Amino acid sequence: MRALPVGDDALLVEVASGEEAQALHAELLRRRTEGSLSVREIVPAARTVLLDGLADAARLASELTTADVPPAPTRAREVVELPVRYDGPDLADVAAHWGVSPHEVVRVHADTEFSVAFCGFAPGFGYLTGLPPRYDVPRRATPRTAVPAGAVALAGPYTGVYPRSSPGGWQLIGTTDTVLWDPTRVPAALLSPGTRVRFVPVGRS
Repeated sequence: MRALPVGDDALLVEVASGEEAQALHAELLRRRTEGSLSVREIVPAARTVLLDGLADAARLASELTTADVPPAPTRAREVVELPVRYDGPDLADVAAHWGVSPHEVVRVHADTEFSVAFCGFAPGFGYLTGLPPRYDVPRRATPRTAVPAGAVALAGPYTGVYPRSSPGGWQLIGTTDTVLWDPTRVPAALLSPGTRVRFVPVGRS
């Protein structure tokens, strides 16, 4: 673990894996809740956690580099279910990469409980983990200039849902009508770090 100063009152903590980042994020949230950590924002990413608004960043940096961080606890939160039509244009390519049929891709994906590891790229976009490493897929060699809102996609170890139309190079396997980002909703983002997610097949796949 390495803690790097960011300005006067922030730290960027680097760890070795996504699992360690999730564990550190959970531990820092626990400390803030119990009152032993005063911090304005705790923002997880793939292998980092950013802490902003610290009273004594240098002291915390020294402590974290020697801290024994427990694994992230299992979340008791309700599962968010996203209805999905497995009609994506890259479904056959993903099946070929996995060495299975498109029907098996649907079965494996829908049988998996995902967890939002972190958010980014666009408002409301969550990076969901849960598939075993053997199902990692590469990004497309040529990104699309426009991916439609609601596209369910895979890239590397992650599943994601595009909250709005944007360019993207992920493999598209399906579509959902669920609104991921709504500025009039509180909170605006349906998904946040730690949220449990399941994809529920609907219609023809």
